[in-house]
Amino acid sequence: MTTGDADHATGDRVPTPLNKKVITAWSLWSWGNSTVSAVMVTFVFGTYLAAEHFGPDDRGAQWLTTANAIAGAIIAVTAPVIGQRADRAGRRRLWLTINTFLVVGLVAACFFVKPEPGFLLLGVTLMASMTLFNEFAELNYNAMITDIADSSRMGRVSGIGWGSGYLGGIVILALVYFTLVAGDPPHAFGLGEDEAINIRMVAVVAAVWFLIWALPLLLMRPPTADAAAGQDASKLSILQSYQRLFRLILGLWRQDRNTFWFLASSALYRDGLSAVFTYGAILGVGVFGIDAGDILIFGIAGNVVAALGAFAGGWFDDRIGPRQVIMFCVVSLVVVAAALYFLDVEREIFGITLTPTASFWIFGLALCLFVGPAQASSRAFLARLAPPDRAGELFGLYATAGRSVSFMTPALISLLLWAIGGQKSIIIGVIVILGAGLLMLLLVHNPTGRAKMVEHGLR
Repeated sequence: MTTGDADHATGDRVPTPLNKKVITAWSLWSWGNSTVSAVMVTFVFGTYLAAEHFGPDDRGAQWLTTANAIAGAIIAVTAPVIGQRADRAGRRRLWLTINTFLVVGLVAACFFVKPEPGFLLLGVTLMASMTLFNEFAELNYNAMITDIADSSRMGRVSGIGWGSGYLGGIVILALVYFTLVAGDPPHAFGLGEDEAINIRMVAVVAAVWFLIWALPLLLMRPPTADAAAGQDASKLSILQSYQRLFRLILGLWRQDRNTFWFLASSALYRDGLSAVFTYGAILGVGVFGIDAGDILIFGIAGNVVAALGAFAGGWFDDRIGPRQVIMFCVVSLVVVAAALYFLDVEREIFGITLTPTASFWIFGLALCLFVGPAQASSRAFLARLAPPDRAGELFGLYATAGRSVSFMTPALISLLLWAIGGQKSIIIGVIVILGAGLLMLLLVHNPTGRAKMVEHGLR
């Protein structure tokens, strides 16, 4: 029984103090990992691949969304089995380490993507592979929260982790902006802009950044439930692992509908949350007229706002419950995104003239404010449900639930880009996915105990 279980069972009002050293190392991994989403996916390399030097007619954006859809499909069919086998073998930290190093290598390899159409396939392949292995790393990373926080404090610990990630994103974005992106060449590192060498060097800096801040957790052996799992995953074949997964899903449907509907609803709205950051910079540059260099300044401001939202959301999470936090944030995101859709031209609102650039700054930052707490509370919600010795399996199912529909968002956006034209149509796709997740979230209530991870059928 974990600390959280003991507290719940005995009604102990004085829970064991949190291990600050372990939580710090755990949060530093998120601080370093922020370079993947902030620098590579959103504000630098994703925008770089979507630029016209890789081909006309939004070719870069379409290829990138297609590659992300393929990566999402792979994650959907493999993540829960990977988590399940890591749990059973007691190798959660080992696989976190392996996948972290794979991500670092793939990020660094993006240096070789030159601004020519012939390098587009290499670029989107590296980015999709990076996304794939980063998801596997996060699966094991997220499962660790069940070992370092009890149920009554999972909201704040999850918020600290997410907030640390956003703050790390601020620092790394500022670093690459002022040393490699801003100003006229030569830049601070003595690099010019021939063949976009300064942008490509961002990938090298990003890889080193992640490696440095991941090491404290990778070199530490925190108290986890891994060793207590006591079952060797090698005793199960791959086929048996999938059979076990299907039995688990049937068991949730029959005995724990709340967990089942949370996994289903979060699959949709979390994909919408990811799309806000994935396509935000592309929209800022391509639709609202933000300068490609200034988009990094927006990224820094956006991470500040998202971090504040995550910290505040963690506090509210522990007091009013994660469902209420998530519901409020998703509703707010739909409203703000809908408003932003109509603000790509100059408009007068309440006697104030808003340019597209000003609108993007105001409403884009509002989106960032609500994304942070929704992400943190979603992780805390599932962590309260997860039995510690099967947390990796449940977080793997969480990843699969998301990725099983994650192809829908890039596929929908690709379809909208083709059918409607113009990058503004990306906003429609995001609203549709968030709205669908919101409707399904109405079937969910706050967790009241561990998930009933029993198996049915397929005997």
